[in-house]
Formats: sequence, C-alpha cells, structure tokens
Amino acid sequence: MDYKKIAEIISTSKKKTPAKVYIQGNFKEENFKDKGFQAFGEGRFWILIGDYPLIERWVKKNREKIKDHFVDITARYSALSLLDLRKVEARIEPGAIVREGARIGKDCIVMMGAVINIGAEVGEKTMVDMNAVVGARAIIGKNCHIGAGAVVAGVLEPPSKKPVIIENNVFIGANAVVLEGVKIGRESVVAAGAVVLEDVPPGVVVAGVPASVKRRVEDISQKEKIAIVKSLRNHG
Repeated sequence: MDYKKIAEIISTSKKKTPAKVYIQGNFKEENFKDKGFQAFGEGRFWILIGDYPLIERWVKKNREKIKDHFVDITARYSALSLLDLRKVEARIEPGAIVREGARIGKDCIVMMGAVINIGAEVGEKTMVDMNAVVGARAIIGKNCHIGAGAVVAGVLEPPSKKPVIIENNVFIGANAVVLEGVKIGRESVVAAGAVVLEDVPPGVVVAGVPASVKRRVEDISQKEKIAIVKSLRNHG
C-alpha cells in the first residue's frame, strides 16, 4: 500500500473512541434500537459496544433508569481499527497489535507486545518477536525472524522516503533498528542492538552503531543461533 493511499485512509476515516459500557438497569432491546451502537443482554444486565460519544449520549439520557455502569475505553479518537484476525492464517499471540491495512502471511508468528502498522507486509512463516515494531509500509520477506524489541522503521512522513525492505530468510537480532529506506539482502543477519543506516548485501552479518559488515554468514561457527525453527510456524 503506497503512502498516498494510507494518508487518504487516515485523513478521511471517522475518528472513534471504541468502548464497552456495562449497564445495570431494566431495559428492553427496543431501548437501544437505532442508537448507533450494539447492545447485548437482557433484563437488568447489558453490554453496549461502539463509539463512546454515542453511548455516552444514551447513558446521560437514561441516567435515572441506570442503577450502575462501568466504562471500558480501549482507544481515543482512533483513526484505524485493528485487523480482523478471523481472516489471518497465522499465530497471533495475546497483546499483539496488528492494525487494519497490514498483511500477515500464512503461518507467521506475531508475539506478545509486537506492533505491526498499516501498510506493512510480513511474509509467510516469519516471526515478529515480543515488543518488536514493524512500521508503516515496511516489507518483510518469508522465513525471517524479527527479534524481540527490534524496530523496522515505517515511512509515512516524509513521503519521499522509500520503505524498509527485508528479503527472505533474514535474521534481525533483539533491539536492532533498521532505518527508513534500508534494504536487507536475503539470508543476512543483523546483530542484536545494531543500527542499520545503509543497505545490507545478501548473506552477510552486520553489527555495530552504525552497522557495518563483519563477516559472511557461512563463517558463523554456531549457525544454530540463527536457525529458523520451521515447526514453530505451524499454527495448526
């Protein structure tokens, strides 16, 4: 998805404050009809789901009939909802945030606390580990590992910047940072904590701040440290 399309989606979307409001009070289904939000329950107990200003208006109007209520707001003036995970053939762990407009390949793993922004693409059987961030429009290939706390920079502003491209079978170490416009060649390794400012050729290991080439991947004595465990990618 190009930046113009993303900018259009964000600028034209109705900003919402998604909420769940738990109500105690004797109501019927017709009390909630055509109010702009959903209502679930019967008799004395109801759950109202939708944009909070609409629900708040109803609550104020019916305050005398409400014995008690509790408000659970999950975001404020949000421009984008989260991706509908029913459509994703991948393992998405609790606490991961995948925004609408992202693409998640089959048999991926997205771990707790990871964030994948609008327009990002994650290839088949890639793992995005705990608290990693995949920014807007970033493109990650197949069979990659994005380590815990790593940042793959997104690009919305300035629009002239190219997105990050990470090719197939790349291993990004924990807390590494890959900046805007950088391309990581296939089967390369970015060491933990590295900050990558320039393109990385295929099949090399880069490390440091700023990152530079240290050796070829085939020279790593303990290759099991960067092995991709295929069995983990099967979401069953």
